[in-house]
Amino acid sequence: MQFYDSKQIEVMLSAEEIAARIAALGRQITKDYEGLSGGLVIVGVLRGCFMFLADLARAIDLPLEVDFLGVSSYGEAQESSGVVRMTQDLSRPVAGKHVLVVEDIVDTGLTLKYLLENLATRHPASVKVAALLHKPARTRVENPIDYLGFEIPDRFVIGYGLDYESKLRNLPFIGVNIGGSTPWKA
Repeated sequence: MQFYDSKQIEVMLSAEEIAARIAALGRQITKDYEGLSGGLVIVGVLRGCFMFLADLARAIDLPLEVDFLGVSSYGEAQESSGVVRMTQDLSRPVAGKHVLVVEDIVDTGLTLKYLLENLATRHPASVKVAALLHKPARTRVENPIDYLGFEIPDRFVIGYGLDYESKLRNLPFIGVNIGGSTPWKA
């Protein structure tokens, strides 16, 4: 039995499209970081990044560390409040290491700007950004996205780590709720 209502969710990016793009990103990251001293630390931005981070980490053919930061600018809303709040810090120092920030989606850019400024104070060897999704129409602050999965239109997306009212993160694809009501089955 399917836990979501397929009549209410339009697939924007299929599981196959996502997997192919992540494989390509993994190859590029491997090439770019091969032979660099200091080590690579992938820093996932919780919670939405977890699926992307797991698949991307497996696609990178290098020794690496994984850590997480928790930030919030949405709360329970479907639009960013613009106020960024740290909810979880890194578990280990990143000084002298190459940091790859892994984001599920770059929307306004405010959260990413905050993260990049915060990480710079920790003296890493370098900081780059990998984002699965980017909504250029919503950008308020320009930030570098070194490894981008997909540019998408300004729509509220769900699945593959992205939630709707804390649900549907486990959809294997990225979709849009087109039905107007909650797209999961009770």
